[in-house]
Amino acid sequence: MPPTTSPKAQRPRAQLGESDMDMKKATKLLHTLGGIGLTGAIVTHIILLSIAPEPTSLVAYAAIREAAAVLSRWLLLPSLTLVLISGLWSMAVHPPFRDTGWVLAKLLLGLSIFEGSLVSIQGPAERAARQAAAALAGEIDPATLPGPMDDEWGALWVVLSIALANVVLGVWRPRFSRRR
Repeated sequence: MPPTTSPKAQRPRAQLGESDMDMKKATKLLHTLGGIGLTGAIVTHIILLSIAPEPTSLVAYAAIREAAAVLSRWLLLPSLTLVLISGLWSMAVHPPFRDTGWVLAKLLLGLSIFEGSLVSIQGPAERAARQAAAALAGEIDPATLPGPMDDEWGALWVVLSIALANVVLGVWRPRFSRRR
């Protein structure tokens, strides 16, 4: 009796070739890894700010501020870049994504995350680290150093909320589409 194969194994892929399917899976993996890094960086930044001492404890304050800047530089920005590039690439390699409303919504939210991260998280983290290092070196008065500010907290929570909304859109995939 000849070996039997399942109907699924005999069926050719409907629209995508093998290499297209591999590219789609690789892009999805990169997008997911970037999203994990992005949200992890934001949550870690929130934790760092929550344990940050007042500027009167200058050495500890400078260490926390430097850690936040390094986190933004080496995890937040690369993860964000990976998410944006893989998201755009997925639109290029998977044609149905080009006419899907939820993908356009994710793109617009992703661009707002990019801007919010650069302007409200990365920039202030780098600036605070430089100021703390200058105070530690005796170049500026430590009394002029700001503590964790409300706008820092607000920006982190807003960007995290938008990032989580993007995840929900990617999982839920609502059925709104652009009109032709």
